[in-house]
Amino acid sequence: MGETLPTPPGGAEERFAMILSVAVGVFLLALKATAWIWTGSTAILSDLGESVAHMAAVGFAAYSLWLSSKPEDENHLYGHAKIGFFSAGFEGAMIIIAALYILYAAILSAWRGPALVHLEIGLILTALGALLNGTLGWHLLRTGKRRSSIILEANGRHVLTDCWTSLGALAALALVRLTGWVYWDPIFAGIVAVNILVSGIRLIRRSVSGLMDTADPEVTRIIERLASDETRRRGVTYHNLRHRNIGGAHLVELHLCFPNDTMLRDAHKTATEIEDALEQNIHPAARVITHLECGDDHP
Repeated sequence: MGETLPTPPGGAEERFAMILSVAVGVFLLALKATAWIWTGSTAILSDLGESVAHMAAVGFAAYSLWLSSKPEDENHLYGHAKIGFFSAGFEGAMIIIAALYILYAAILSAWRGPALVHLEIGLILTALGALLNGTLGWHLLRTGKRRSSIILEANGRHVLTDCWTSLGALAALALVRLTGWVYWDPIFAGIVAVNILVSGIRLIRRSVSGLMDTADPEVTRIIERLASDETRRRGVTYHNLRHRNIGGAHLVELHLCFPNDTMLRDAHKTATEIEDALEQNIHPAARVITHLECGDDHP
């Protein structure tokens, strides 16, 4: 059929990725707390603060992943997958809160005057944290994109922002060690804070777009091409095409126009074939609803 959207989500792989995220997050939280206690670094404290926010977001993301896998019920006729947009928004909010805290800590440290000790221990522990976060973030982001999971993708981006805070702390400690100028510590904390603030705002925007059913032009183009191909080969036309992302699938609605002498039985069969063809080629999944009309009703 030509172009399709990404492949469908795989529940087992998503669950494993989330469990891995939680386990690594707990370990890194302890690692950064140890590094901060030993060094007194504001940059490491800001890294620790980002990890605390991240763990809160991971908890919500894990709950969202579990809820999104539940089937439809009488109160949620389209399932629960749209919780993914809330999860992305929550992660974005946590990132923004962490960024504002880091800025506050950096300004306070610069005002009072930084005091750092045991820089070698801080360098080793922070480097280890950055390596683990970078690897985990890359894995989550890749899995989320491949499985079309906004929950994992948002979590991966949050982990990568955590990696940026670790790299910022690492650079600050290295410069302090090389130059002896302790103000590198709050300066890098502030730079990292601005960087992750931008990342958080982007996640919030994506969450709002999903909740407001903002149409993706690329998705629209693909669905229109598929609908045109399937209707043309069956000698019918379509109009009033609409679609929206309901979390784990695209809900697609369109009106089909048949020749006036078409029997209802034949029209229904053709409509079902078109629905099946679209659902098989729109990923991660699709629910297609058609409305049958006579051609003369829409000349």
